[in-house]
Amino acid sequence: MLKKEFKRKDVDRARNLLTGKSGASSETQVGYKKKRVDYKEGDVWVENKKTWTIKDGIKQTISKMDAIKKEIFMPLCCPKCSKVMKKRLDKPNYKVHKMCFDCVIDFEHKLRIRGEYDDYIKKLQLKNRLTKIDEIENMFLGLANQSNDGFVSEYGEIERWKGGIDKEKITSDITKAAQTARENIQKELTNEEN
Repeated sequence: MLKKEFKRKDVDRARNLLTGKSGASSETQVGYKKKRVDYKEGDVWVENKKTWTIKDGIKQTISKMDAIKKEIFMPLCCPKCSKVMKKRLDKPNYKVHKMCFDCVIDFEHKLRIRGEYDDYIKKLQLKNRLTKIDEIENMFLGLANQSNDGFVSEYGEIERWKGGIDKEKITSDITKAAQTARENIQKELTNEEN
């Protein structure tokens, strides 16, 4: 004999399990229902101060850094030939050319056959010089704006120097010099393209 009697919801639950409706409800529920919106592939929406989208059937957040991540991270396979990029020289070549080392070799070989390889190398070197000018300008601007309140010597003594430099003049000189160098390189690039 049973000490406890079965309730209606227990019988309904057992019936649902036997008929194969394991997810069906066995009792009436009352309460708050959240408004449900169905989104499709490629939809973009804002929810709780976050931007969301659906890619390949998966709900994902969209951040401000997605474009930067796309530029920085190297994919598993080459976008041009679809081979796995696992060689030592694949990563540096992907950063410059956005393809694997083997594809770069094929591309440069075709340029040599057509006689365009020297112009191609010259353009790469000019673009590299533009990047180096940006780096040098940033370094010099950082040094010019550095505080000279005091320096710690090798012996641990704090040296306080008097005098100083005109930071505004040096900053303007550095930016003018970098701008003229950029303009000269841009002229060379346009001459090479023409």
